[in-house]
Amino acid sequence: MDGATLVSVLLLAALAGFLVLSALKFWKYSRLSTHGRFDLYPVPKEGADKVRYGGSYFEESEWWAKERTTSLSTEVVEIMKEMFFIKTLFERQRSLWWASFLFHAGVYILFGWSVLLILGAFVRADFVIAVINVIGELGFAFATVGTVLLLVRRLTDEASRVYMAPADYFNLVLILAVLATGIASWTTGANVYDVAAQVLTLSVVELPVLVMVHFVLLGIMMVYIPVSKMGHYAGKFFSFHRVLWDNDPNLPGSKVERNMRAAAAAPAQTAWSAPHTRPTQTDPSASEE
Repeated sequence: MDGATLVSVLLLAALAGFLVLSALKFWKYSRLSTHGRFDLYPVPKEGADKVRYGGSYFEESEWWAKERTTSLSTEVVEIMKEMFFIKTLFERQRSLWWASFLFHAGVYILFGWSVLLILGAFVRADFVIAVINVIGELGFAFATVGTVLLLVRRLTDEASRVYMAPADYFNLVLILAVLATGIASWTTGANVYDVAAQVLTLSVVELPVLVMVHFVLLGIMMVYIPVSKMGHYAGKFFSFHRVLWDNDPNLPGSKVERNMRAAAAAPAQTAWSAPHTRPTQTDPSASEE
């Protein structure tokens, strides 16, 4: 197996690793112990009418005796606003939002572009190629500008440097390296559609060195993202859906009550100093008396 084929196989393996590790992260979060609820309003699943002014089912007389209705559509719309437009950051820290939005929008566009490359690799119609090219250029531009702005912000803003760890800088530099080698590969003559077709069919003839460097960095990033801080896409879903927006009542016989009883009966798994986090221990001296 030559170097180009090996790099292609490793890239496909890295893609599979990204999907598997991401699924495992979602699974891990879904099985965590019962969270501490916020019960802060508005809560999207109360429906658009109540969200407008921050209302809830508690307004209903004898609410505990009535069948509760929730709105999945309103909740989906709100979480889409957070995921794609970073709504909370826009409302609370507008100066950082511009860079963050460009970065995330670029990543989403490039993800879509990568999927469309599969189509372009086998369907070479001029219109299809033109559309894919525009999407790719837009994605690379957004993601690169956003990454550079975020890196500059973290290097120059004193408040940002306080809570930045070395890994945070490494993440941005790695992403920038992947973007830079990707742009360089595309603009120095490599036909992305021929490369995609060869990689997908494992029939690689030859790859330029720059393309292989890009693939290696891209593979490293794909495997690294789910196990790093950049894998917060899984945590964000559960943070909103199960913590910020969970206001289900704890009624007798309800699922909430069963979960709370199960959580209370489970042995503590932490080493915190607080007494209530430690397993109950029997005092040997008490049994001797």
